[in-house]
Amino acid sequence: MVQNVSDARSNPNDQIAHAVKVLGKSKDRLAVFKFIYHGKKALKTVSEISKRIKLPRKRVLEEGKKLAHNQLVHQEKLVGDIAYRRDDFFYGQKGKILSLVHDKKKFAKFPTKITPISTARIVYTIRLPRQMVRAKPVTVDHIDSFAKVKGLKNVTGKPTAMLEARFKNGIKRILGEKGQFKDWGGERNDLLTSRLRFQRKRILAAFAFKGRGKRGKLTPGMMGKNGDQIQRLFKSTAEMFFVQYWDQVDESVLDQMAELAKAKSAVEGNTIYYGIIDGQDSNRLLKAYPQAFR
Repeated sequence: MVQNVSDARSNPNDQIAHAVKVLGKSKDRLAVFKFIYHGKKALKTVSEISKRIKLPRKRVLEEGKKLAHNQLVHQEKLVGDIAYRRDDFFYGQKGKILSLVHDKKKFAKFPTKITPISTARIVYTIRLPRQMVRAKPVTVDHIDSFAKVKGLKNVTGKPTAMLEARFKNGIKRILGEKGQFKDWGGERNDLLTSRLRFQRKRILAAFAFKGRGKRGKLTPGMMGKNGDQIQRLFKSTAEMFFVQYWDQVDESVLDQMAELAKAKSAVEGNTIYYGIIDGQDSNRLLKAYPQAFR
């Protein structure tokens, strides 16, 4: 399942923030973007861009492809060449986007719907009638798709922490998920799939993976730039939610997931399942499905 991040202009700040994050990763990409969006001409060829900004054609094609993939420009085929057409929305917001690219402090204070500015840790305590709430904790041992872990109760030693993308691809292989899930700063989840099997049925599940770059016990404040990754995770259209980490997960993470699961259950009228995959269970998955993580 692939979500189009530019499918609605009702959240312009999110679109602007996405553009800033894409452009801030490469000087060449920024140069290509600036030239495409410079002047009145809406469509510019690779040859024209290469000549004017003095970049090799191959580099223009590489960066242009990334801009098109992230929906900042529209790629078109011309006779004997490739061209890029600017997007009307981003053309209107060009000045603001470039100012944020060049001012990291200003961008850090730039509010969006999915990454609101917050200076304090938010703890959610939601009280609802019990009959309205059906939120249940689960572990990897409850998941039919992870059935092989049941035979590995006492795996010793810490897991060899791997890149987030590698572990995510391993989970995708186990589930048989073929979709592509590109990371960007404001995504709700790292993996959203309908191929996880639970109680002999397929169920929509959303995962948040924390890569090897984090150290120590995982707390909510370590999740996302503003400590709001768990909140964003539960905005996903799913019935089951997992947070995975290579070491111990603090109780506060599970507490926050429980409160958000209760709220989602009450609002949507469904049973919501939630759980963590800590270092020990990550290790069990690696041992149970070694081929998937190679």
